[in-house]
Amino acid sequence: MSPAYRQDFFNFEELEPKQRHTFKKEEKLKSRKTIELLFREGRSFSNFPFKVIWKFTENAGAELQAGFTVSSKQFKKAVDRNRIKRLVREAYRLQRNTLRQQLKNSDKHLAVFFIYVGNELPDPPFLFEKTGNVIKRLIKIVNENSLADT
Repeated sequence: MSPAYRQDFFNFEELEPKQRHTFKKEEKLKSRKTIELLFREGRSFSNFPFKVIWKFTENAGAELQAGFTVSSKQFKKAVDRNRIKRLVREAYRLQRNTLRQQLKNSDKHLAVFFIYVGNELPDPPFLFEKTGNVIKRLIKIVNENSLADT
């Protein structure tokens, strides 16, 4: 079997490792201390249907940590709250890599908390779009902060 045949048969570009979209344990915001600090001293902005609280942290496990919540006052059934959180986490997981890369380049750590403030069950494309808008705004904040530091 000639090497030319193997190159024609296998698409080696397909076999190369691609960027993975994982959401590991270290990237989840779970520390009670960090969450309390975030809510006490963090800055926030609203981008319907989210209220986002963020804060640059000192030495977090990962450069980007995120937490998600949905109001039990708006959504009485845990099934609905869990579905919304699952959809938001998925949209965030697929779009966060540019923000993570930006943080890595500027050598910063960021803790973010997404609060869903809408009052009806959203559809996935709507959440995907809105989560993307939030991430773009966070990238802008990181860029402004890194320019201010230099």
